[in-house]
Amino acid sequence: MTENIVVLGAGYAGAAAIQSLEAEVDNADITWISKEDYHLVLHEVHRCIRDPSVRDKISLPIADIKSPSTRFIKAAVESVDTDDREIELDDGSTVDYDYLVVGLGSKTAYYGIPGLEENSLTLKGLEDALEIHNQVKDAAREASRNDPAKIVIGGAGLSGIQTAGELAEFRDMHRAPLEIYLVEAMEEIFPGQDPEIQGALRKRLLEADINILTNDPITEAAEDTIYFDEGEPLEFDVFVWTGGITGQDALEEANVEKNHNRVNADATFQTSDERVFALGDSAIIEQLNSERPAPPTAQAAWQAGGVIGENVARAMNGQALTSWSYKDKGTVVSVGDDAVAHNVMMVPIGTFGGPAAKVLKKSIATRWIADVTSVGRAVSAWGDM
Repeated sequence: MTENIVVLGAGYAGAAAIQSLEAEVDNADITWISKEDYHLVLHEVHRCIRDPSVRDKISLPIADIKSPSTRFIKAAVESVDTDDREIELDDGSTVDYDYLVVGLGSKTAYYGIPGLEENSLTLKGLEDALEIHNQVKDAAREASRNDPAKIVIGGAGLSGIQTAGELAEFRDMHRAPLEIYLVEAMEEIFPGQDPEIQGALRKRLLEADINILTNDPITEAAEDTIYFDEGEPLEFDVFVWTGGITGQDALEEANVEKNHNRVNADATFQTSDERVFALGDSAIIEQLNSERPAPPTAQAAWQAGGVIGENVARAMNGQALTSWSYKDKGTVVSVGDDAVAHNVMMVPIGTFGGPAAKVLKKSIATRWIADVTSVGRAVSAWGDM
């Protein structure tokens, strides 16, 4: 009997998993479900804050990624019933599965901070980036040199830093009266990373005339003001929150081990249900050589998605599964048109910026586009990355 494999989500994990499954699995029907009919190159979506036209380069049609034999359903997942092996969609229909690959990604975490969700924008998708662009543009129109609009980014991780950089480029390109603030609860920006890259990023942010406030957590957000644990309140015209992630509500009822709706998986991607596999931001993936799980990054999802097909095929054939280990190939962060690279594999310099880092950042994005679609599409996207 032909088995039915269902993949949830069209992010890095989902897109890579589809191509891996198509290459590795025989005698199975593959169904791909996503609320969008495109794959978004999410680690470049901040570019749309400055220039919305970039969306055409980073939104890759599903039809260009999957094979014709893979069935695609455009729908949001409402719930996952692992007991009956059934996916409920937002139109009320259901899809049965024999094996399930969960790659739904994550949603923004607000940590119970009063008013934060109601009074902030997020950056989890294309529409979010376009909304930030529109609100910043509107705020700039109503402001003046003597009374500039205040744009605040909460959370100085990767998304927060790159958002701040794009806003600074927008300000400079349009000579917009904007004051930009990057706010972080921890002692330093890019928390948990090497001090060398933290310092290099801080230097570039300050050179871009971005105000940095650290070591003071937000305790409340009102309609136009942020309140801190110790510091003075900060008024804003636009507030973007990039401070953390949690799992999707659609996984709440799934009968698998979870932590904040992120599914626990071992190093084979298998969950507490042997027919359910998980990867990407949806999952907390155990690593055999570390006490820490694989990071919830595009790089990790890309790597995991490329090998999950083999383990699903093995599970279907009753074979032992192989373990996956995340390989950190380095970090590259953009600050507007500049970039900082750190601990890049096979590069002798620890941390560097300038043209080499910028080219490397472009190369990473366009290589992914080429891998999942075509070289021609990647070449076309080069100038906007």
